Amino acid sequence: MTSATGTTEPGATDATTDVLVVGAGPTGLALGVDLARRGVDALVVERAEALFPGSRGKGVQPRTMEVFDDLGMADAFTAAGGRYPLVMLWRDGQRLGEHQMFEPVEPSEDAPYNRPWMVPQWRTQEILHARLRELGGRVAFGREFTGLTQDADGVTARFADGGTVRARYAVAADGGRSAVRRALGIGMTGEQLDPYPSMVADVRLTGIDRDHWHIFQAAAEDAPEMLALCPLAGTEDFQVMARFAEGVTPDLSLEGVRKVVAARTPLAPEDVTALLWASSFRPRTGLAERFREGRVFLAGDAAHVHSPAGGQGLNTSVQDAYNLGWKLGAVLRLGAPESLLDTYEEERLPTAAGMLGLSTRVHRGEAGRGRDTTQLDLSYPESSLSVETRGDLPEDALRAGDRAPDARVDGVRLFDVFRGPHWTLLAVGRPAEAPEAVRIPPRGAYAPGLYLVRPDGYVGWAGTDETGLARYLSAVGASLGPAR
Repeated sequence: MTSATGTTEPGATDATTDVLVVGAGPTGLALGVDLARRGVDALVVERAEALFPGSRGKGVQPRTMEVFDDLGMADAFTAAGGRYPLVMLWRDGQRLGEHQMFEPVEPSEDAPYNRPWMVPQWRTQEILHARLRELGGRVAFGREFTGLTQDADGVTARFADGGTVRARYAVAADGGRSAVRRALGIGMTGEQLDPYPSMVADVRLTGIDRDHWHIFQAAAEDAPEMLALCPLAGTEDFQVMARFAEGVTPDLSLEGVRKVVAARTPLAPEDVTALLWASSFRPRTGLAERFREGRVFLAGDAAHVHSPAGGQGLNTSVQDAYNLGWKLGAVLRLGAPESLLDTYEEERLPTAAGMLGLSTRVHRGEAGRGRDTTQLDLSYPESSLSVETRGDLPEDALRAGDRAPDARVDGVRLFDVFRGPHWTLLAVGRPAEAPEAVRIPPRGAYAPGLYLVRPDGYVGWAGTDETGLARYLSAVGASLGPAR
């Protein structure tokens, strides 16, 4: 594992940028990548001196892989990770049997990524950071946010080194204990999911196979002391997760990790050969009261905190960035009305609330890790940006607000057509006056009609002809892609 450091600017004074992103986790880096490819000047700042070193969020859901595909990183993520192994259950030192952690989702032409892909969070952030630098973006490490002021034209952020940054907009991507959210006075409601403290650690160990995600159940069925050893794809490491009795403070030292592994598995203490990173937590949920305050937006864990059980936190966070990035780009570079930014909270707050509910049900064993956790079926049917002009549609019809599925037409993938910062007008089995329209025959979910696909891969407008299309394009500052 390597660490990544960037330009540190101690004492920098009165720097200016279009967008200030506070936090260089997956959310902040993904937003930085999206803004950079749109030609938006953005500065990502991070309190730490380097990228986060642990594996914490290790599951990349299929919809997030589609996002990374659009951002030009699908190959890097595919190479960096691997499939989740089968779960092997243990009790009293004996193997009880194996099962799949995630319910299988059948592959299909409309969804090229159909299963979660395991990539440790530290590696996810390295790939995002490398892509950001490739696009000319930057991260300033060692910059601790301390406060901000807003006015009609922008935001002035203050830092512990005495410097300030002036930006037209700012985004809080600084985690569940967000200093920006606290500075804005935005509350967060949620609940403690259980009273038991947990530990997560990255280790090197020997004496057990890497073909399974080993889960060691407590001796008593109602006891909290479980432990899991998950081989981290693309590495030599294992992630250790352990739960403790109420009131116990996990020992995060090498000796502490060795002790708990030896006590709950057939391994000896010396089989744990190295401790790379460790942290403790109590599973909880949280949802910010609002995702915007003036010119400042909340994204990722700063806006919503999930149980790790559903594998939804990092993925929901990346998709916050994906939703906000094109809207900031449209306002800052394409002349879209500032009111377009209101749709970020309109779309993402209810989505985050829904995913929090799913994560909580998975944590409590009330839901499985099936189709819902892939996030492929998330949509924005109630959004003011979703304009459906057709009537009497069948129940399974592709509508405005739905994710635009992939398809292969004459050897060309629609996702390749969609890729990039533009909007795409699909004319399916119909003529279209717009020269930029991509004309295809009816295919899969695409029944005859016109579909205007947003830069984030959702259908914004749908109709049988172009009546009202020009008005919609003007309202959102849309730029169609070239004809193909």
